[in-house]
Amino acid sequence: MNLADDDFALFGLVPRFAQSRDEIESRWKALAAQVHPDRYASEGAAAQRRAMQWALRVNEAHQRLRDPLKRAAYLCELRGAALKEHENTRMPASFLMEQMAWREALDEAQTLEAVQSLDAEVADRETELLREAGRLLDEQGDAEAAAHCVRALMFVARFRSDIDRRLEALEQY
Repeated sequence: MNLADDDFALFGLVPRFAQSRDEIESRWKALAAQVHPDRYASEGAAAQRRAMQWALRVNEAHQRLRDPLKRAAYLCELRGAALKEHENTRMPASFLMEQMAWREALDEAQTLEAVQSLDAEVADRETELLREAGRLLDEQGDAEAAAHCVRALMFVARFRSDIDRRLEALEQY
């Protein structure tokens, strides 16, 4: 088993944001079959342990590559633009105002339809930010600017989790 350190090399993919989800899934299945511990049962416990470690490595890479936000964050890191999401929480005032307006709208939303409408608005913004991160990474080669988009996307993802919880609560009634 000779597997690469970088997730993209491991999966035989060009290191870029734009990826085919089907291609990622296909390559993951092939790799997972290649490193499955059962294939090494006749080689003893040490070979099975190594296979288990590689299977874990393949699954972790799969999780990063299949999720656009995680993939963008990983590319930023690979290209030397550390996210420092816990240290660098500064965001543009316009983005913070947008976040505050969404929070207020969620607090005031009384119906399932109102929350679903907000969710659609936030999903559209998330799509815009993902598109921008992809453009910055693949077309501009600007990992630092892409890292700012990724940090914004992390805020949006957390807010979408809040919306999901609210939707679940409303759907129970």
